Amino acid sequence: MRAGEIRKKYLEFFKEKGHAVIPSASLIPENDPSVLFTTAGMHPLVPFLLGEKHPAGKRLVSVQKCLRTGDIDEVGDNCHLTFFEMLGNWSLGDYWKEEAIKWSWEFLTDAKWLGLNPKKLAVTVFAGDEDCPFDEESYNLWRALGMPEARIARLDKDENWWPAGGNNPGPQGPDTEIFYWTALSAAPARFDPKDANWVEIWNNVFMQYNRTAMRNYEPLKQKNVDTGFGLERTAAALQGKDSIYEIELLAPLMDYLKSVAKNYNERSARIIVDHLRAAIFILADHSGIIPSNLKQGYVLRKLIRRAIRLAKKINIPLAVNLSDKIAEMVIDQLKDAYPELLKNKKKILTELDKEEKSFEKTLENGLKQFSKMAIDKKISGAEAFELYATYGFPLEIIQELAEEKGARVDEREFDLEMAKHQELSRTASSGMFKGGLANHSEQAVKYHTATHLLHQALRDVLGGAVEQKGSNINEERLRFDFSHAQKMTDEEIKKVEDIVNEKIKKGLPVVCEETTVSRAKERGAIGLFGDKYGEKVKVYSMGNYSKEICGGPHVEHLGVLGHFRIIKEEASSSGIRRIKAVLE
Repeated sequence: MRAGEIRKKYLEFFKEKGHAVIPSASLIPENDPSVLFTTAGMHPLVPFLLGEKHPAGKRLVSVQKCLRTGDIDEVGDNCHLTFFEMLGNWSLGDYWKEEAIKWSWEFLTDAKWLGLNPKKLAVTVFAGDEDCPFDEESYNLWRALGMPEARIARLDKDENWWPAGGNNPGPQGPDTEIFYWTALSAAPARFDPKDANWVEIWNNVFMQYNRTAMRNYEPLKQKNVDTGFGLERTAAALQGKDSIYEIELLAPLMDYLKSVAKNYNERSARIIVDHLRAAIFILADHSGIIPSNLKQGYVLRKLIRRAIRLAKKINIPLAVNLSDKIAEMVIDQLKDAYPELLKNKKKILTELDKEEKSFEKTLENGLKQFSKMAIDKKISGAEAFELYATYGFPLEIIQELAEEKGARVDEREFDLEMAKHQELSRTASSGMFKGGLANHSEQAVKYHTATHLLHQALRDVLGGAVEQKGSNINEERLRFDFSHAQKMTDEEIKKVEDIVNEKIKKGLPVVCEETTVSRAKERGAIGLFGDKYGEKVKVYSMGNYSKEICGGPHVEHLGVLGHFRIIKEEASSSGIRRIKAVLE
């Protein structure tokens, strides 16, 4: 069964179970600064998991674009990817464990749907600890479905709890994961989760507790089900493939590399395919991310440059135009499922070409310099930083090169050099939230509301061509990117501040209305993310002033915001300006 058919069947199955199909959200989280990329289908749904009403109802299903770099060192094995598609379904205070477990089992094993052999499946459940009891309900449901006791593993919070480890305050709960035996041999009677032949393909998360600041676990008022499974892994399982790189989405790309590489290496080829595919989807995203030395742009740059470096290692000639060829193939494969690939094809090809040429200019000289540094088998932090700053080598590439030469990189000293030069290292900026759902604080909600006022005030002062190009909010400030060709004057900044503060002083009410995208636009609502929830959307109006399509959350009236002050206005990228502002 091909990936496209799995996508289709999954959405059909859950539509039959009363779920509304919602489209994939952006790869860049729009209201969650705790992460650089959307790593799971739950990110766009944060306000609704916390209790806001979703325009499409209480049962939702989607195929979400995801990007994870946390286990990037595993990419190149049989089952890890940086970019992948996550199929997920949600209950927002509606159905609970019985339906979620029965439906996942039905979809996986029923011949009408995926038709997997039940004898090749196993599951895990939460074992319980001093804080929360053994998830006996999930265990009994699996047993009732015919799962042998030897195929049910009871694991601790590090394995079967969301969030993993459960150390942060906020919504939490046990999960139950489904594993598939991928080897050609018969699955063993007893399930060992550490055996690499058992691959996780589905996860049911049950958000049933709130962990308080005092470390107590209290039952949640709204219990949610958050499930998901990786499309590529499932396709590999259904097709009897040993590796995800053998399915139809990735095999043609691998075959192409094999045909052009003069010194082919399987793992290097897999990493090249994975990284370029991820880069292509980042570039296709409406958020406008391009290669840079900051945040998502830095990750994008690392992905492209590592792919280029490995392409050189396996001796792919420059004349092949590898990035262009892979991009053409990926766009052709997935343009129907993700129309933004075709829409942004020119940008994708242009940015890949620019980054490849830029890196190629310094790569050869950088490699020569590295060889000199590695003679004594040790790369100092200062030397590593020189390779980064002068030759554009991300730390991961330096580490990779050192490993090939049997050398060691002084990472601690490198981090100190990076901090000294105020550059971004491997982590996100310190001003970001550290923990997803639990951190949508009252102050952050105020800042989110203020971005709406700022957006409209900018349009009033600078003209209707101003469009939001991104935002980032934490408890100390808001950051707002918008389209505008030149630097704002002091007078323009003052006008924007005055307008926002005037509306705050009036204490305008914030009213939410559910309507269709077309009607929202007819009524003058702005917002670039109208396709985020499907045809039905939420429109937040602030008196008769601002009207914007958005998912929330927001304050009830503007009087609680305080005094608005712009602390910085600067260039973000070509044609994009950035404002940082505070509420005092």
